[in-house]
Amino acid sequence: MKGKKLGLGSGVAVCVGLIVATSCLVSLGTGIGLAGKAFIIPLFIVMILNSFIALSFGELHRMMPGVDGGTGQYLLTSFGPVPSIVGNVSAYVITMVLASTAELAMCGVVLCQLFFPGLDPRIISMLVLAFFFIINCFGVDVFSKVQNLVVILLIGSMALFGILGSLGLGTGTLISAAQQSAPAVSGFGPLMSLSALAFWLYIGVEFVIPVAKDMKNPKRDVLLAMMLGLVLLFVVQAVLGNAMANYVDLSVLAADPSGTPHMTFAENLFGAPGKYWMGFVTILAAVSTMNTVYVSTSKILMGMAEEGMMPKVLSKTNHHGAAVNGLILMGVLDAALLLSNIAMTSGITFVILAASCFWLVTYILIHASVLVLRHRYPNAPRNKKLTFAGIPQIVGILGNIYMIWFIADGDTRILIFKIFGVLFALLVVYAFVWTCGVMKAKPFKPVDLAVINAGKTTFEELVTYDANPATEQS
Repeated sequence: MKGKKLGLGSGVAVCVGLIVATSCLVSLGTGIGLAGKAFIIPLFIVMILNSFIALSFGELHRMMPGVDGGTGQYLLTSFGPVPSIVGNVSAYVITMVLASTAELAMCGVVLCQLFFPGLDPRIISMLVLAFFFIINCFGVDVFSKVQNLVVILLIGSMALFGILGSLGLGTGTLISAAQQSAPAVSGFGPLMSLSALAFWLYIGVEFVIPVAKDMKNPKRDVLLAMMLGLVLLFVVQAVLGNAMANYVDLSVLAADPSGTPHMTFAENLFGAPGKYWMGFVTILAAVSTMNTVYVSTSKILMGMAEEGMMPKVLSKTNHHGAAVNGLILMGVLDAALLLSNIAMTSGITFVILAASCFWLVTYILIHASVLVLRHRYPNAPRNKKLTFAGIPQIVGILGNIYMIWFIADGDTRILIFKIFGVLFALLVVYAFVWTCGVMKAKPFKPVDLAVINAGKTTFEELVTYDANPATEQS
């Protein structure tokens, strides 16, 4: 018997549940602190830009409805194996390592604030890391059964904090506009430089695509779920950001001494009960995100290894069915970043911005894929009413390039570019060596759309398709 099909509401929950994380609360508080309520402007503009990426993912899904992996196959069809590997690893491995490090760091900071004052937060973070490593090695998915409930609790709590704070119904002292300190960032140009920070608040709506095959009406609901998820996130986060500016001085939000501006807001709003309530929300968001990241990323690594994109050692599973070597790789990388102290307190926003660079590159490639495939396959299935002459893709590419270029200011920007440049260069070298040296394939030879939709071959077989007559005949 087939399982129950997912409706539109579940699709929205998937989009929102994978986006709302502790790092989003930190980013929102920091953005409001730097620009005041004007931060809602880049928040809105980035929502529009991400709706464009939703259009691109929606069109690619219509062209390749049977593809589970999404990004890797889309880029393989448009640009060939090297861009496919680069795009997949950038968004769903490197970014996930950086994101999980930020979540672990924040979880350690908040738990120390609430229960273990004076203890080094890295100790708690490492214990949380060990917990998730162990339970995932045993194949236990903590939140798979209650993901919708978790999303309701997270979004509901954020909305309630935002509404009560915006209406001035907190027990703390309300700060009027005249009493509020001047924002550190003003003017349209400097304000738009915060768009990369706002971008993190929407990242990952395309995670609904892997569950599309389980939806009742995927042709309609995949794109609609992404769009509704983006609008929901904007409304909730805009209201919450407005509330933060009503109860916390902007200078404190921008450079919170504890690195947890959202916790400071909650305490200013409702005192100790508010702090513990937001602490619960923070830990729930961090734990839910960490569980998702460890499960999904280890399986992505396993799938890439099985398809020939990664070393076969990463395809190994233990007797619980867990992708153990992928988990070990994630755990080692997270532990190294935590122990280096790069992600603790003031470094959390830095890690988020560095991760955004990699995801933005993948989004640029996805937009470009749509334009290329429209030219190459003009009669392929797509919603012609939503093509808009390629304007969303062109604007999306330019907007994403703008966000990368103005990712930060001063020395922080230079350091982010150095880290991004080194890691990206190593990734490109790996993709070329693996494609040309191991698979003996042409690095930029795209795979035919019909072959992708046939769904009968692995990545390794796809990129060597023309050179393998036996495969071609099968």
